[in-house]
Amino acid sequence: MEHLYAPWRYEYVSEEKIEGCIFCYISKNLENEKLQVLFHDEYCYVVMNKFPYSPGHMMVIPHFHTDKIEELPDDVWIQLSIRVRQGVKLLKDVMSCEGVNIGMNLGKAAGAGIEQHVHYHMLPRWLGDTNFISSIGGTRVYPANFEDIYTKLKNNSSKYFI
Repeated sequence: MEHLYAPWRYEYVSEEKIEGCIFCYISKNLENEKLQVLFHDEYCYVVMNKFPYSPGHMMVIPHFHTDKIEELPDDVWIQLSIRVRQGVKLLKDVMSCEGVNIGMNLGKAAGAGIEQHVHYHMLPRWLGDTNFISSIGGTRVYPANFEDIYTKLKNNSSKYFI
C-alpha cells in the first residue's frame, strides 16, 4: 500500500484549539506571524487559509463579528470588496495563477466551515490543477511549500493592499 503524506495537516489534529471564534482571535492577534496575516486595516484583514484548497488560498475577514452579510455596516462591506479585488491582483501577479475563485459560504447548508463569522475566500487556480488524482483518488497534490507561498505573498502585499 502506498501512502501520501501531508505533514502540515498534523497541526489540525494536534494543536491546542482556540476557544470561541477563530477569526475574532486572529483579529485580536494580527501581529502574530504564526497566524499568517498578510494585511490589516481598521475594517478587515487578509490572512492565509490555514488548511487551503489550493496553494495561495487567502481569506478577507471583517473585524466585525457576524454570520450575516446583511448586518455588516456599508463601509465594512465596501472595504471587504476593495481588499478582495486587491487580493485577486496579488494572486495573479505573484502566484501567476490563470484564474481565481472568490466567494462566501454563508451558513452550514452553504458549506461554511466557520459559519459564525462571514469571510471571503480567494483561491488561485491553474489550468489542470484538478486532475485524476483529485477527481478519482480524492487527494490533492500541492507543488509548493505553504510557508514559502506565505512569505512570497507577504513580501509583496504592501504593493497591493494600499
